[in-house]
This record gives sequence, C-alpha cells and structure tokens, in this order.
Amino acid sequence: MPAKVAWFDRDQSLLRQFRTGVSIHSHTSCSKESLYFVGRFLDSNPLLRFFLAKQNRNAKKNGLKIDLSGAYWTPPACPRTAYELEKDQIEKKLRLPSLVSITDHDCIDAPMLLRVVPALRDMPISLEWTVPFQTSIFHLGVHNLPPARADELFQELKACTAQSSTERVCDLLHTLHSIPEVLLVFNHPLWNLYGNPPAEFAQNIEDFLALNNSCMHAFELNGTRGWKENCRVAALTARWQQLVISGGDRHSFEPNANLNLTNCQSFSEWVHEIRVDRQSQLLFMPQYNHSRLARFYQVFLDAIRDYPEHADGAWRWDMRTFHPGHSGEPEPISTLWRDVPGFLRLILGTARLAESTNLLNTLRSFSTQPSGALPGIAEQEEGA
Repeated sequence: MPAKVAWFDRDQSLLRQFRTGVSIHSHTSCSKESLYFVGRFLDSNPLLRFFLAKQNRNAKKNGLKIDLSGAYWTPPACPRTAYELEKDQIEKKLRLPSLVSITDHDCIDAPMLLRVVPALRDMPISLEWTVPFQTSIFHLGVHNLPPARADELFQELKACTAQSSTERVCDLLHTLHSIPEVLLVFNHPLWNLYGNPPAEFAQNIEDFLALNNSCMHAFELNGTRGWKENCRVAALTARWQQLVISGGDRHSFEPNANLNLTNCQSFSEWVHEIRVDRQSQLLFMPQYNHSRLARFYQVFLDAIRDYPEHADGAWRWDMRTFHPGHSGEPEPISTLWRDVPGFLRLILGTARLAESTNLLNTLRSFSTQPSGALPGIAEQEEGA
C-alpha cells in the first residue's frame, strides 16, 4: 500500500510539498484511563504486593479495599488545552494549517464541547472505542462520526463495550464502515495492554482481523510505542494488505510524536484519501526519539501535579483519579480516603523527589534513533 514515513529532523524539504498537518489519537480530561494494568504491576512486584495486601487487611479500619480493576485516572489537559497543543505543534513547528481529531476512551464529550466554539464547529466527532473480543481487549480509533447520528452511534458502541459479543462487534464495524466519512483505525494493534498470554493474544488478533479486516481502514504506528513494536505492526499491516497511519496517543502536555501530512483541507477529504486513495504520509516528530522512560515518567509527573487553575476544578491528582466507592460506582479518591494509603504516598513522594533531582534530565539524555526499516513501507530519501 502507498504509505511513506518521514522524520522532522531530516526531511524539512518534504513539508513544502504538503498543505496540511493531521493529528489524530490524543486524549483530554474527559478520557477515563483504566488503572487495571497498574494493579497487575503492583501484584507482580513482591514489595508493592506486600504493601497492597497490608492496606487491604486494614480495609475495615481505613475504609475501602483497593481494587484497581474498576479504577481510572483522567489526563490533566482540558479539551481546549489538548486541542491547542496539537494545533500549535502543527501550525507553529510545521507552519501548516492543522486538522485535529481527539479520541478519548469511550467518550465523545470533548469534541462535542469544542464544536460549540464557532471556529471549531467542524471538529471531527471521534473516540477511542474499547472492544472486548474473545479473551482480549482492542482499542479502535473511530473518527468523524456524522453529527446527526453521533450520539446514536456512540450509545451503540458504549453498549457493545459493556456487553460485547463477536456478532455485535462485527455488526457495528460493518455499520461504521458503511458510512463514507468515518475512519476506522486499529490503534496500537500489538500492544498486549492487559497481559494476556502472548500466543492467546496473537490468536485473538488473527481471529479479529479474519472477521473484520475488510472494515478497517488503517493500522496505527503509535507515537508512544517503541520502534521494534511499530516495525512488527508494519509487518502485520503488510500481511493483511492494510495501510499505516499515525497516532500520537498523547495523554499529557507533550504533543503527538507523529502526524500525517496531506494536501486535503478538510477531515472528510483526508478520510477519503486514506479509505479510497489509500495514501498515507507519516511524519515522526523529534520527541519520538527521546527516551521512552523519560517520556512516560513525564506523563506520570504531569498526572500527579497540582493545577490550581484546572478548568474542571480538579486541581489535585486525587480529584482526577477515581475508584469504586461503597456503592460500587467510581468516585474521586479525594472523597474515599481521609488519608492516601501509605504505599501510595511513598510512590508519589519518590517520584516527586526524583523530579527535583537531575534524574529526569538524565533520562532525557538517553535519546535513541530508531533503527531498521519498516517492513513494506517506504522512507523518504534523506534530504529529499
């Protein structure tokens, strides 16, 4: 498939060939980010597992048991800030007009709020759809829902996530595929986020694509995942005769680490370029080469930082982090515990202390250049 990858640091002349930069797959404070994988990490570490067990033994005295399977956090950037992060990177750094599609987890609140602003009335209505399939969970970028049907379709997607079946997933994907202006992207397809046995996860992917590849329009090279994984995604893409596309997956204040370039001037035109013309020009930004550990650490620090002027009033991290309460419904941690559990205070204190030293700058110094070509995908000739 005609897809090309370029690098901002070396392919500046390429920018003059395009009229628009496209940013897709980024998150706002409306996005509910599951903490399930954090629970798995705590359980895998003997020391942290000990502290967690101690906390839960004292649950009667301290309130609630910690159950991260139903807990989540919300990113610190409000919708307008998140949009402007993406817009400004394209317009100030690339000197191109921008198209931005925000995709919060199973939520369309952010684009709906932004569309109230007259200048953003054409903002695409998009989300990252959580799709249970067999024993795995996949994330799909669903972009540019038709405004007249957006709420109806969103409610169907939400219901499918809550009570999924193979037939229901397939039917919904066929429905979305039948709408010409909708773009369906398989986000980070090889990220085994929920820790399934690798062979089982791989088989689930194969079974999902055997049923639904004809409805998918592109696979994502993810801006937060490592180069080796993205190379494997490229190989998967080639094997299924698909097209690669960018997807930054921003959760904090670092703008997306990869973008698409196009000569289209509206999002719907660009969807046609991807779906029908099968053309995709990706551009990786300099931050992709930075240490992934430093980048993730920065996201964590941004998540636990205080924001006295936060647009939603959730200025502390425990106001932006939710846990099932006594009723079973998620509530802000700030309302559930009089004091933050000791082992959490230790983790947060250590992270903040490390920030006050040179640790973060040291981590940032370990920049890496991706090595190895993406299977089946052309790169711009250096300096071309």
